[in-house]
Amino acid sequence: MNTALRTYAELVRAPAAITVPGDVVAGALAAGRPGIRRTTGLAASSVALYWAGMALNDWADRAEDATERPERPIPSGRLTPGAALATAIGLTGAGLGLAALAGGRRTLLRRTLPLAAAVWAYDLGLKSTPLGPAAMAAARALDVLHGTGPGRAAAALPAATAVAAHTFAVTRLSRHEVDGAPTSEPKLSLATTTAIAGAGAAHLLATTGPRAATTHVSQPPTAARLFSAAADGAPAAGSVAALLAAGTPDAPAARNSVDALVTGAALATYAGTCARAQSAVVRDPSAPRVRAAVGAGIHALLPLQATLVARAGAPLLALPLVAALPLVGRLARKVSST
Repeated sequence: MNTALRTYAELVRAPAAITVPGDVVAGALAAGRPGIRRTTGLAASSVALYWAGMALNDWADRAEDATERPERPIPSGRLTPGAALATAIGLTGAGLGLAALAGGRRTLLRRTLPLAAAVWAYDLGLKSTPLGPAAMAAARALDVLHGTGPGRAAAALPAATAVAAHTFAVTRLSRHEVDGAPTSEPKLSLATTTAIAGAGAAHLLATTGPRAATTHVSQPPTAARLFSAAADGAPAAGSVAALLAAGTPDAPAARNSVDALVTGAALATYAGTCARAQSAVVRDPSAPRVRAAVGAGIHALLPLQATLVARAGAPLLALPLVAALPLVGRLARKVSST
């Protein structure tokens, strides 16, 4: 990889973008609108917006990074602030254009523009406030809803809630990558992982058990209900579990043993990937351990997305997401995801 290309790859955290398309696929499947052309285009749009957000993050944090992250492209002098900002603007434009081509005007206005606005609002204002983790979680939830295109998004809200809950905990922990974390933060992350995995297991048992056919959900969980449970910005693990265990109304159940097997395997991979790193931080909340747990949390989005995709009745689409986990780990050793 030549020097310039590597610099831009570092700026946008290129390998971490592998965790983005699964959001869109999960949203499209949950809403029953998995058109290949549209979903592929919207996934490409989301990747462009993700990269834009990373470039904008480094532009906004350039003064802070000069002290805390001097190896990053801007403080190291390998890239000017103007080039980073231009990259963010260009990638945002590309993301909006791809969405318009793939989903039309309604998708652009109802899904992509709110997502882009959330990315810019987080980087330019909300990141350093108490609302930062919730803002990042909302952006990731909007990425899941991006996959629903121009139609109704209600059926995709439970999937968006699961991704948002995970992102909320990872983002809170990421605030301690430089100086280490108080023990309460990794405990929160571990509790959130446990709640999501437990709720997913309960849903899987319910949809494959003898009473699955009679199961009905009258009120799906939403990101708004999730964040209303937070008193000081941290949701109680019990509240997360209660919301996520409710299930997905009108979404395909795990119809056969293959669906159930893939869903269970993906869920176990998600729990293992997160819990191992988070448990290490509980024992030793030092900065290197925190960074490792944050990286693991970012990568664990892949098996979480695979769980949601398999749960929606598409186990063959879930397998590449799980298979990408070791790939993104290897790439992250060359270009950091955080």
